[in-house]
Amino acid sequence: MNTLVIVAHPTLSTSTINAAWVAALRASGRVTVHLLYEEYADGLIDVVKEQRLLDQHDRIILQFPFQWYSAPALLKSWLDEVLERGWAYGPGGIALQGKELGVAVSTWSTRADYETHGTYGRTLSELTSPFEVTAKRVGMGYLPGFFLTGAGHVTSEGLADNSARYVEHVTAGADG
Repeated sequence: MNTLVIVAHPTLSTSTINAAWVAALRASGRVTVHLLYEEYADGLIDVVKEQRLLDQHDRIILQFPFQWYSAPALLKSWLDEVLERGWAYGPGGIALQGKELGVAVSTWSTRADYETHGTYGRTLSELTSPFEVTAKRVGMGYLPGFFLTGAGHVTSEGLADNSARYVEHVTAGADG
């Protein structure tokens, strides 16, 4: 199974968590890592190129920091433009059917904040459910989310362990 991780971090060079995840994914040699903000610094997305990239992979992971309970703007634009009618859904839109979609999200807020009775009153699975609905809309299976909370309190050892678990999560079942 070919896996594509689409990284949408506006300032990856100053990131701790997402940069560590990217480094671990690259070191594994088992996935394709695609940096949206590096590829499209001008915000102009090459839709055909992106669709070709999706065609070549069976599992797609969207990796991003949670910003105002959503994905960074470029990832939203990417979804709007690349998953177009007639290609991803609607009449003739079968390009993504049978593939898998997942999310990997980092957030500054703590795990307790994302509990039903926590600060936000919603879990991260609930808050990222639009991605699950997107997967269903285009005929993809949806994978459980991979979440790292409390990004500001993660130790180097904790991040190394989390990054290893992330690679396992992204590649689980991908070799079979």
